[in-house]
Amino acid sequence: MPATRVDADVILRLPKAVLHDHLDGGLRPATVVDLAAAVGHTLPTTDPDELAAWYVEAADSGDLVRYIATFEHTLAVMQTREGLLRVAEEYVLDLAADGVVYAEVRYAPELNTRGGMALSEVVETVQEGLAAGMAKAAAAGTPVRVGTLLCGMRMFDRVREAADLAVAFRDAGVVGFDIAGAEDGFPPADHLDAFEHLRRESVPFTIHAGEAHGLPSIHQAVQVCGAQRIGHGVRLTEDIVDGKLGRLAGWVRDRRIALEMCPTSNLQTGAATSIAEHPITALKDLGFRVTLNTDNRLVSGTTMTREMSLLVEEAGWTAEDLRTVTVNAVKSAFIPFDERKALIEDVVLPGYAAAL
Repeated sequence: MPATRVDADVILRLPKAVLHDHLDGGLRPATVVDLAAAVGHTLPTTDPDELAAWYVEAADSGDLVRYIATFEHTLAVMQTREGLLRVAEEYVLDLAADGVVYAEVRYAPELNTRGGMALSEVVETVQEGLAAGMAKAAAAGTPVRVGTLLCGMRMFDRVREAADLAVAFRDAGVVGFDIAGAEDGFPPADHLDAFEHLRRESVPFTIHAGEAHGLPSIHQAVQVCGAQRIGHGVRLTEDIVDGKLGRLAGWVRDRRIALEMCPTSNLQTGAATSIAEHPITALKDLGFRVTLNTDNRLVSGTTMTREMSLLVEEAGWTAEDLRTVTVNAVKSAFIPFDERKALIEDVVLPGYAAAL
């Protein structure tokens, strides 16, 4: 059967799943403007279109640390209950409009406490906003399931607190854990106690690795800390020579450890040079469990539809490729097996059949 090429209109209708998407990197520009005015925060511009362009331009530095610095303005408007509720609800509605049927949203509660909220209040508020968004999306006929990943900031000292929160809220919408922030110089093993605690409590986790730092970061994430998924992992290709997998790359592929790959974001941070040459295609073709993600929709000026379209247009992906990474994402989701199976069989595969 010949491979099926698809256009942007078809891609928009395809069911999508995203595992790597940061709440504080995906706000609507107009919401940032509104909330900044309410809390008295000064923005680079108060025109939503200009602000959207500013984010992409500022993040397009080729440097992860400078990329992260753009979050100053989104975090500034996420310090109140009202701000968090609005951001979380809109997050879900925006995904639903993009055809996403399953998502995992991640954020670091410690970054939302400047307004006086306790860590637990932050989590409760975000969950309330997500639930409101899911209810509205379902009522509109575009249901989306959203699970939460709590993050610890790897360069600070509250990672274990965040892990404890993930355990405490695992029956209230939190499905897993991550560490985020500057990767180089802050190895995953620095927080081994948190990961050991999560394993003892049967809470799954992913780890940002192999983006700003190379194979040692991935090795620590997988072999020392026990991550079930890898955030980004683009530099795993350093362990592959002429199609031959080294021991680490072979371990990751053979154990079906999912790679949460984010092409546009990787171009911005310098972890990849082009969409056409992004490692996601080579790793997919080698049989790795790659997944496609947005990372930060505002900061990268992107959506799942756009990420898929770029791979179709610039890397020659087909509808079958898009379906593969979508199924991969659902298979690797941090929700129970029967729920993953139902999503694939009842939503993803029929959705592809109907759209193509």
